[in-house]
Amino acid sequence: MTALITGASSGIGKDIARVLAKKGIRLIISGRNTEKLEALRDELGARRVKIIAADISKREECIRLYKEASAYGVDILVNNAGFGLFGRFTVTDLDRELEMIDVNISAVHILTKLFLRDFSARDKGYILNVASAAGFMPGPLMATYYATKNYVVRLTAAIREELRDQGSHVYIGSFCPGPVDTDFNRTAGVSFPLRGVSSGYAAEYAVEGMFARKAQITPTIKMKAAIIASRPVPDTVLAFVTRHFQTKKGE
Repeated sequence: MTALITGASSGIGKDIARVLAKKGIRLIISGRNTEKLEALRDELGARRVKIIAADISKREECIRLYKEASAYGVDILVNNAGFGLFGRFTVTDLDRELEMIDVNISAVHILTKLFLRDFSARDKGYILNVASAAGFMPGPLMATYYATKNYVVRLTAAIREELRDQGSHVYIGSFCPGPVDTDFNRTAGVSFPLRGVSSGYAAEYAVEGMFARKAQITPTIKMKAAIIASRPVPDTVLAFVTRHFQTKKGE
């Protein structure tokens, strides 16, 4: 089997690559930082790892990545690349937010659609879309990030139902962790009041859930309970509570 992982140069993507490599799966790792990708390739074994550097904030780069990766026969797609940004919506940088939408939404949409067509034709394959527990609620002070993850969660759920209705053997699911100890906090400019799980643990849990064909994969009982408990709560209340925690993040 061969897996394509976006955002593989650091964080959860890097650790998912490590987990899949231990299972003997060939890897195509992608990201913008070629030096970090090369270091990961050397760590995992150059013969089983292919690098395709790409800036998937650009749609043409997403399509190029799909075409180049497809030549190696992709069986697993892990849409992991993404980032966040903290601040009031009137203050945060518009260009940075649009880049976030391109990476967190457009790239996921494009790669999912293109690879799903191939997987559906073969009636096999796995797609794991890395979302977040943020995908189940509004997120004042991180409004754009939360909205992007809502998109990923809902898109994935809708596609999953289409595949079920068709009797397809292709898997698609979303990985929805709470806080994870990665470089995300530094990039987004936040600090979480809740203790995060390790990136290695999150990656192991994500891969295990994917091969178990789970619809929604969420590590820790507390975070699962929080997501379930949030469902009957009005968005106005969720927004108030989330803003309280977001404010603490920025302090």
